[in-house]
Amino acid sequence: MSKFDSDYARVEAAIKFIETQAARQPSLDAVADYIGLSPYHFQKLFTRWAGVSPKRFLEYITVEAAKRMLAESASVLDAALNVGLSGPSRLHDLFVNAEAMTPGEFKRSGEGLEIRYCVGSTIFGDCLIAASPRGLCALEFLDSANQGTAPAALEALKQRWINATFIEDPAAFEIVRGHMAPSAAAQPVDLSDSANVGHAKSPLALHLRGTNFQLKVWQALLAIPEGRLVTYGKLAEMIGSPGSARAVGTALSQNPIGFLIPCHRVLRASGEIGGYKWGIERKKALIAYEASSPTRG
Repeated sequence: MSKFDSDYARVEAAIKFIETQAARQPSLDAVADYIGLSPYHFQKLFTRWAGVSPKRFLEYITVEAAKRMLAESASVLDAALNVGLSGPSRLHDLFVNAEAMTPGEFKRSGEGLEIRYCVGSTIFGDCLIAASPRGLCALEFLDSANQGTAPAALEALKQRWINATFIEDPAAFEIVRGHMAPSAAAQPVDLSDSANVGHAKSPLALHLRGTNFQLKVWQALLAIPEGRLVTYGKLAEMIGSPGSARAVGTALSQNPIGFLIPCHRVLRASGEIGGYKWGIERKKALIAYEASSPTRG
């Protein structure tokens, strides 16, 4: 009989083994052998229980360890070698996969990066728009109880990119305006014409900072057609992590780009509207707007 008498015990032991041996970058075979399963059965068991593959979990542990070293002023080379990777290029690949940024960018936390921002008016309320040279990095509605004022939203943005240089620039709004129906400068922008960024004639570049799980959730949101709604559970299935509905909800609450990354299209399993980062009434308005338009659905 195996020393691990339940599936949970095996997964728990595997997680502890991966965490303690992460610097050696243990192979799938090595972890499977430790808990007494074939690599095939271990892969299936671990993915079912943890919601991610053993390889992805090891990548997460590796990136987190590298983050700590980089934050403590280790060089990229030292961080890569200390977490068991072959060199900086391997660490670079891992960060791009898991964080949508390079190790150097993470270490600098926006140092040398210019982020231009402004407050603009849309038919769904005022919002803070911010963009780096690589793309849009924030669209935060301002007048809900959760989001608060423009200064509060700007301060939260600065905490995400703590070493970046922030420049107030009304032209930042043009990055979004170019993906929307033409409107006079004094009129609110109609965000609705660019809800599905993936189908825009000229795709809108997004510059996102998040965990691999968050990025997967945000990307999956772009695949939901306008006028359609899904549950948290369905969205979890869409990213290959059934059973992670609660974690999906947390990722939605961290979405930095309102409407264009359409987290408003996600409901509770009961059909209830559920929470929304920028206010439940705005979520209802967004859903109703998309459902009622004759050009959508």
